[in-house]
Amino acid sequence: MLLPEILTCLGIGVVSGVIASLCGVGGGVVMVPAFVFLLAMPQKQAVATSLAIIIPTALMATTQNSRNDLVNWKIAAVTALSASLFAYYGAGWLKTMSNETLTRVFGTILVVFGLRMLLQGKA
Repeated sequence: MLLPEILTCLGIGVVSGVIASLCGVGGGVVMVPAFVFLLAMPQKQAVATSLAIIIPTALMATTQNSRNDLVNWKIAAVTALSASLFAYYGAGWLKTMSNETLTRVFGTILVVFGLRMLLQGKA
């Protein structure tokens, strides 16, 4: 890796780490578009790379949130079970989708949920 690419990755990490810890999005909302646009990564590779980064990011934020007694462990355990199972199958589906279709799905999800949050104004 060359210095400009390293600095870009560090910048993406800073922004996604802050956004992930404040919004609970895992950082993928920031990382995937940043990898595609700033590092010219194909969409599939951007998604897969983002997922690999979520593990240490989530562990660090969860450690701090647990210390602050903010984690509902019962909800986390049940949801983690189903999310983990279906993430395995979703990763298999990722291979079969084109980068263009995946980009459209990702963009649509961001827009729909973003608009809903903005219009409802609920936390």
